[in-house]
Amino acid sequence: MLRIDRATYDAIVAHARKDHPDEACGVVAGPEGSDRPERFIPMLNAARSPTFYEFDSGDLLRLYRDMDDRGEVPVVIYHSHTATEAYPSRTDISYASEPEAHYVLVSTRHHGERTGLADDEVEFRSFRIVDGEVREEEVEVVESYLFGHSPTTVVYD
Repeated sequence: MLRIDRATYDAIVAHARKDHPDEACGVVAGPEGSDRPERFIPMLNAARSPTFYEFDSGDLLRLYRDMDDRGEVPVVIYHSHTATEAYPSRTDISYASEPEAHYVLVSTRHHGERTGLADDEVEFRSFRIVDGEVREEEVEVVESYLFGHSPTTVVYD
């Protein structure tokens, strides 16, 4: 399961909507071994395409060096689909190289006037992709990591 705080969820959706009609992409880093997405890092889609995303190789190298320096790993790798559902394409699956990461997809195919923020329904899905196998996982959006609330549980970390 991906547990993500409301502010990070909102930031990912806002980035996807802002870059529409091109695909948006980015990373949410977190402390090694924590599986906690904490630092939102929007990236530039070097492909500038509505059907494909690509991290700039120089930006990606700088990001991984920065994460190493901070003791972080990519907990979430996200991008948007502008005309299709939020499900990994064959290309997405072939490029998935972080077996511990949550691969988040946001669909902006119904872009319209919606903001994508709190109380705005949006197609936001998370997957684990390992050795070409795709497994969807539940997404729990919490207000904060210290006191996460869902309709049926209270989580204290």
